[in-house]
Amino acid sequence: MNSGTIGLETAFEIVMTIFPVILALMVVLCLIRAIKGPRIADRIVAVNMMGTLTMVIIAILAVKMNEGYLVDICIIYAMISFLAVTLLTKVYMGVYAERKKKEESHDSTTVD
Repeated sequence: MNSGTIGLETAFEIVMTIFPVILALMVVLCLIRAIKGPRIADRIVAVNMMGTLTMVIIAILAVKMNEGYLVDICIIYAMISFLAVTLLTKVYMGVYAERKKKEESHDSTTVD
């Protein structure tokens, strides 16, 4: 019965070591999507996903290293990430509304 527990602990350590590496690779892929686009909405979603993946990595490290302060850092990072995505969306919506207004005014002057 004791050997089963040792095997389970070993599997847990392997998983807790491999998952952050896989998640870091996914962050890099999200960074590529954030750079390439093609649309601004894709970029915003990619930035949001990078923040979420970073929080998951920090949470896994908190469990693996048995450090409680990392959970606090994860919560703070979640708030900052939420505010950043909200701000990016607000800025994008302002730029989009301004561009649409400019196109409407340009169309109305061309028609007349």
